[in-house]
Amino acid sequence: MKILILNGPNLSRLDLREKSYYGDLDYAGLRKAIESKATSLGIDVDVKQSDSESELISLLHEAADKKQPVIFNPAAFTHYSYAIRDAVIMLKAPVIEVHLSNPLSREEFRHTSVISGVVNGTIAGFGVESYHLALIAMQKLLG
Repeated sequence: MKILILNGPNLSRLDLREKSYYGDLDYAGLRKAIESKATSLGIDVDVKQSDSESELISLLHEAADKKQPVIFNPAAFTHYSYAIRDAVIMLKAPVIEVHLSNPLSREEFRHTSVISGVVNGTIAGFGVESYHLALIAMQKLLG
């Protein structure tokens, strides 16, 4: 089964974001690292990114219809998008929330996730390794 790796707003521009949180990582490097780790684990992934809330919701709806597992970095939508939360609730397969940085070590408005309560688990703060850990965890969930 193919796992959807879904990335939210501004992740396509990592190279222009705060170096203290994201280092020199750009989106192409993130994507390559995810795909490489997935291949080494024997996992098939489909990596997508959108800055659009409605597009992310549509992709989550498609995943729900396919009963497809999802590793999801909702980015800024983590903190306030109840529409995305509602779409996540509809998922029929496991879903893991992932973040490159640790939201709890950042600005106070990032300390709340409206997504965390409706996913199997959250992995944050380990940079690209957060995705690697999520792939391993998803593999175990799918057993």
